[in-house]
Amino acid sequence: MLNSLVRSKARQISLVSPWRTAGDAKVSKIQTWKPRTCECGGRRSFSSSQTRKDVFDGSTIPPERIRNIAIIAHVDHGKTTLVDQLLRQSGTIKQLSAAEQVQFTPASSSAASNTTADSAIDGGFITRVMDSNDLERERGITILSKCTSVNYNGNLINIVDTPGHADFGGEVERILSMVDGVALVVDATEGPMTQTRFVLAKALSRGLKPLVVLNKSDRPTARPVQVESDLFDLFAILGATDEQVEYPLLYASAKQGWAQDTPPKPAVAEAESSASSSESQSGSMTPLFDLIMSHVAPPAHLDRAKPFSMLTVQIESDPYVGMLYLGRIHTGMLRVGDSVWAIDSEGKKIGEGKVKKIFGRKGLERVEKDVAGAGEIVSIAGIKNGGINVTLVHPEGWGEAGPQPLPSTPIDPPTISIFVHANDSPLAGQEGTKLTSQLIRDRIYKEAETNVALTVLPGPTSESLELRGRGVLHLGVLLETLRREGFELGVGPPKAVMIPDTDQDAPKGRMLEPIEEVTVLVKEEYAGSVVQKLTMRKGEMISYDTDEDGWVKVVMEVPARGLIGYMAGEFKNDVHGQGTINHIFKAYEPYRGAIDTGRNGSLISMTSGETSGYAIAPLQARGTMFINPSCQVYPGMVIGESSKSQDIYVNPCVKKQLTNIRAAAADEKIVLSSPRIMNLEESLSYMSDDELIEITPGSVRLRKVVLDPKKRMAMTKGPKRNLEASIPLD
Repeated sequence: MLNSLVRSKARQISLVSPWRTAGDAKVSKIQTWKPRTCECGGRRSFSSSQTRKDVFDGSTIPPERIRNIAIIAHVDHGKTTLVDQLLRQSGTIKQLSAAEQVQFTPASSSAASNTTADSAIDGGFITRVMDSNDLERERGITILSKCTSVNYNGNLINIVDTPGHADFGGEVERILSMVDGVALVVDATEGPMTQTRFVLAKALSRGLKPLVVLNKSDRPTARPVQVESDLFDLFAILGATDEQVEYPLLYASAKQGWAQDTPPKPAVAEAESSASSSESQSGSMTPLFDLIMSHVAPPAHLDRAKPFSMLTVQIESDPYVGMLYLGRIHTGMLRVGDSVWAIDSEGKKIGEGKVKKIFGRKGLERVEKDVAGAGEIVSIAGIKNGGINVTLVHPEGWGEAGPQPLPSTPIDPPTISIFVHANDSPLAGQEGTKLTSQLIRDRIYKEAETNVALTVLPGPTSESLELRGRGVLHLGVLLETLRREGFELGVGPPKAVMIPDTDQDAPKGRMLEPIEEVTVLVKEEYAGSVVQKLTMRKGEMISYDTDEDGWVKVVMEVPARGLIGYMAGEFKNDVHGQGTINHIFKAYEPYRGAIDTGRNGSLISMTSGETSGYAIAPLQARGTMFINPSCQVYPGMVIGESSKSQDIYVNPCVKKQLTNIRAAAADEKIVLSSPRIMNLEESLSYMSDDELIEITPGSVRLRKVVLDPKKRMAMTKGPKRNLEASIPLD
């Protein structure tokens, strides 16, 4: 009797065992169960995904087994690292690829068996897998929102990783329309910052109930009690409801890969910190997964009996199936081969097509599906002339009223504008392959279809365009993308977007300008310099708080134009690398008057050719150089910043005469200081109104709009500036 029971139990285990193969038709003995471990530092993966139905098998998923959540936070608070751990610990992605394994040689076998996220980072492994864009990896920030999915206990959790920088806030606004909950990630040391307030306000306004994760709680500088108090105050200020204020809280370390509902032990000393870290690494993200399942509501309120409808929030391009429209299905069911219309916000039909492919997500991969239902986040191929914030609907079954557009979230207005045209400098066409205005125009309009925060308007000439965006970084990323694609551009200085005051009581002709809320975290000895500089740029102080460690948190309201030229380089010099500055759009307010940035004049090349160290060496006494020897220059090109307020015309191309008529002591050693090399965003912030940037695949050059000095003098209004002669070199 006992033997028969054992054989029966063995057969049951074999039928559900993930280790059973096709040749295991007969089971001779009971297999010993072992928890499946993914290659993620020895952590246990969720074994339930081995025995429950696979949610990635291509079939439709019941709404009660779906959770849609967005990860929102301020920049550098650890959103992408947190998503990376969720993917790895759920077994959705592997820890290491074959190429990455070669880079890491463990010191011992014990170290190999206990590989953690920290050792993976130290070993050079690729982390933050969601930041797949080259610019994202180079800059260490998230630029585009990305959706992924994990299988947890047979349930599908769709996770959306959002940008944390204010310049890419448009990505966050549209993504919130397709999730049922948000995880607010807050640095346990810094606490809530400017972008924390922005993204939380957007989530609360949509009625979402956040769950809070205090990340980086393993750090000795963590102050969870004060941060919790600041968070509660922020919820109250933003008008959260009683349900939203009762948010659950977890303490976590995304880098180490653990989350828990109790504060970790503080690390008093270096040894204790190391010991607590090794102890905490035995934890996992299971509490966070469980909290998502219990706190985030399933999309059960969405009716699958109604006709299909979906609001698109993102567009992808695939070389094989064409355009892919990403969104959450709002109502109904969608099958391959169904006819679909695309309607705009006014209900007008703008496109149509038949569904060729339906894709879900599994980690970083697309999973093809035959059918999808309301509540699922999918990508659809086969629709022509669609777009972002466009409603995709089934044309039939809506009654006499016909299909109606789904409500979409309005995007905050742009605050900064630049003018772009084809490169017309003397060096045009030497590095790029896409040179004409028509190619530039087509590419920018194509970008505007997917970049909802970007506004494209006609420029002052038929050959130019005006680009409006959220900030210098937002526009700089676009220009850097065009540069890498082979375009050559001429870009004018950034300006604040001004709008007329429509108030009836306002003076006639009064203009409004965008005001930014600026938060500065800096050492106390450097706070005075920062406050002075921002006050000179028409800033007004809101708060000034100090802590016991000597750090100061300053909140000011500064015009957007006042931040241009300060954040890129001047702020770093003022705080000596010990400070951060963040800003976010607040409101449009009356124009605060002209701002004197105090920038000196320019060193302007008066000749064309190749620069030489012999010519640059004496010019260093006149200012700061922007170029190295052996660079190509032309008349009107800015090669440095003068030490005086006037422009200085210089000749950086003088060569040493190669003759033997020279005194014995004439040869001297040439000593050159390191030039100030500015990247694209720094150049955008630095240039003045009469300058523009020449952007090519290999160079970023600063030049005058009018290259001829005589014409430039004739166009200058007011008193003429004194132009000093160049230094005699021979």
